[in-house]
Amino acid sequence: MDVRTVNKGRDLKRVLIMNRHYYISEDLDELEAVENELEESGLATTQIHVLSDDDAGLEHHHLHEVESVLKRDVVHSTEIGALVGVCLAALVLLLAWLSGLPETLTWVPFGFLAVVVLGFCTWEGGLMGIQTPHHDFKRFQGALREGRHVLFVDVDGRQEQLLERIMSFHPSMEVAGIGESTPGWVIGAQNKIGEFTRWAP
Repeated sequence: MDVRTVNKGRDLKRVLIMNRHYYISEDLDELEAVENELEESGLATTQIHVLSDDDAGLEHHHLHEVESVLKRDVVHSTEIGALVGVCLAALVLLLAWLSGLPETLTWVPFGFLAVVVLGFCTWEGGLMGIQTPHHDFKRFQGALREGRHVLFVDVDGRQEQLLERIMSFHPSMEVAGIGESTPGWVIGAQNKIGEFTRWAP
């Protein structure tokens, strides 16, 4: 295999796989400075978010905040609810088949019941998620209650050193770990949508 092909494959993998780096700070002015430095260095705004209970402070400092719906565990809980719903809907259909009732009544009522069960479980999962902090952010609840703020930055393999260099100028920022990032293709799509909305009349 050609060495250039292997290197291109590695470069593509580094671009597609992204990590989320978390930092905690008490100072919104410093967070604003960090966000500006990251954007000036080439990171897109969609790669940088600040999680905080001080919405007015974030707006005053023009920081890219986490949308309120994403602070809750709606998506994850809805997925779990849908998975439970699929299992229960399959169970309804299995029990109907084992009972032999569809031969006399047709499959329509059992199919309808399976759809209702699936819809109810999915809805209930989302409802539970609205009341629960996002599963990735639960560990930061104590810091948020203390009035501190969480910066998280999604970077690919090529941007790791850039992030380390910029953060080295901000030693007061507390490193809070690494987690799973939003997929690179989602961030790319968000950037394209943002460019289009700025360009469109």
